[in-house]
Amino acid sequence: MTTAWSDSEVEAIVRDYFVMLEAEQSGRKFNKSKHRRGLMERIPRSKGSIEWKHQNISAVLDSLGLPYVDGYKPRRNYQRALFEAVEAHLKDRPDLHACLVGEILSADQGLPNPIETAQLALRFDHAPDPPFDAPPNPDMPVEILRIMRRFEPPAQRDARNRRLGAAGEELVFESERNRLLKLGRDDLAQSVRWVARDDGDGFGYDIKSFSGVGNAPEEERWLEVKTTTGSITTPFFITRNELRVSDEHRELFRVIRLYGFRPRGSGQLARAYRLKPPLADRVNLAPAVYRASF
Repeated sequence: MTTAWSDSEVEAIVRDYFVMLEAEQSGRKFNKSKHRRGLMERIPRSKGSIEWKHQNISAVLDSLGLPYVDGYKPRRNYQRALFEAVEAHLKDRPDLHACLVGEILSADQGLPNPIETAQLALRFDHAPDPPFDAPPNPDMPVEILRIMRRFEPPAQRDARNRRLGAAGEELVFESERNRLLKLGRDDLAQSVRWVARDDGDGFGYDIKSFSGVGNAPEEERWLEVKTTTGSITTPFFITRNELRVSDEHRELFRVIRLYGFRPRGSGQLARAYRLKPPLADRVNLAPAVYRASF
């Protein structure tokens, strides 16, 4: 019969996991097998048990809207001790937490410069299948929900982080220009406009670009960029104005969701997917903010 993990074992594997995660976020190479063997020398656990616990840690981080180590797909096993260990580690390392949420991208690096890394083309994936912004597991223990509430909700956190949002918009701006240049449409590339920066944020979208292909290459594309360091299923905010513009201009409007946003030198700046209106067909839209007035 498998014995429960002790507090010291949980602390050891969480600490080692964050060493790997920090290296990955900074673009430094590391060997997962070497880390696993080192853990097996310190704690009496099998290879399979350690791998499973790594995936449990990934699930904890994913539930908080934080990045996790590539290759350790989240396994939903919400143990209180694991949440507490992750929370304690992030409190001890506020610099690492700031890096993981995109407030800083490391102690010695600023935000990535998309102009310098424009050759890293955006990789577009399929959007998650509905329901997208699913509610928390109703069977999740109350004590774990209390721990989660001590963290800022991911959608609110990313919306507040204007520095991260601007970096994401710049990446899409440069990527669109490069895409049109490769299509031989220098004229359209020069007309791509960063609307949110140059004209204000009241238009309901961030970037004005163009199709560049087909029978109507000059057809405009209005791109609303949403950026997170979290995974593909991290929720995000849509404003009332953005939703109105998406409904009124369905052929033009697109959401570009950047996720897994990483620092320069990590080998991949971000991944992405597109959402076409009507947005309500692809995501669950729930009121999140109300205006109080007299």
